[in-house]
Amino acid sequence: MKFDFDATYFNPRDVLECGQLFRFAPHKEGYIVCSRDKACYIFSDGVKTVVESDYPEYFYNYFDLNRDYSAIVGLAKSFGIPVLTHSAEVAKGLRLLNQDAEETIFSFIISQNNNIPRIKGIIDRMCRELGKRRQFAEGEYYTFPAAAKIGEMPPEFFKGLGAGYRDAYLSETGRRIAAGGTEYLKNLSDGELRKELLTYKGIGPKVADCICLFGFSRAANFPVDTWMERIYREDFCGTLTDRNKINAYFCSLFGEYAGFIQQYLFYAKRSNL
Repeated sequence: MKFDFDATYFNPRDVLECGQLFRFAPHKEGYIVCSRDKACYIFSDGVKTVVESDYPEYFYNYFDLNRDYSAIVGLAKSFGIPVLTHSAEVAKGLRLLNQDAEETIFSFIISQNNNIPRIKGIIDRMCRELGKRRQFAEGEYYTFPAAAKIGEMPPEFFKGLGAGYRDAYLSETGRRIAAGGTEYLKNLSDGELRKELLTYKGIGPKVADCICLFGFSRAANFPVDTWMERIYREDFCGTLTDRNKINAYFCSLFGEYAGFIQQYLFYAKRSNL
């Protein structure tokens, strides 16, 4: 089954290459994307973006296709900030995904102090070792393992996958989520959610902001990493050096749409668009 969407505000490259997810790979004219226990094939001809999957409703929501991104791009431009106006225009095909919270927590624990190719490799090996093999029209993929399965494994197992010092974080978080789940997190306010995530081993402020934004769709969050510090200094003439204060500055400036704006700025700058 498949569906298509206007490519102007749904560019597969922009959506997938902006650092918000790690389970995707080039395939034919596009990409295979995996989420939890599901997969799709996505490609674009520049006019329409096509998604093929056995789970069309899931991926329609996953790609946030009910939201009007022309309005968000317009809002970003309305601030009158040159770098943001440019970023929103060149990256207008980007969309924030509605990802699985549990998978996002594990993925961004792995992401800390890491690079994207290595993150993808660790997650892929974890899925192959602990997940289940599935088939769909475009071939084979592996499901993301359940927290209970992750929690059963000793830290040494994850070290063997290349996780390094994050090994114990994965084991402990697996046991914690297996025992308590993630549903209770969804009922917390933005501030309460961030505070609770910071109690998980291996989750610091930047990773917590990423999980809030990408795993719980809390769009008022604004993750600050090296790239965002650079943008803050070079394009906003900022003088703060504390990332928490830089985060507070951007959140105050951009309000409830801060996360969308962060992605436009981050992706355009990092990709030299």
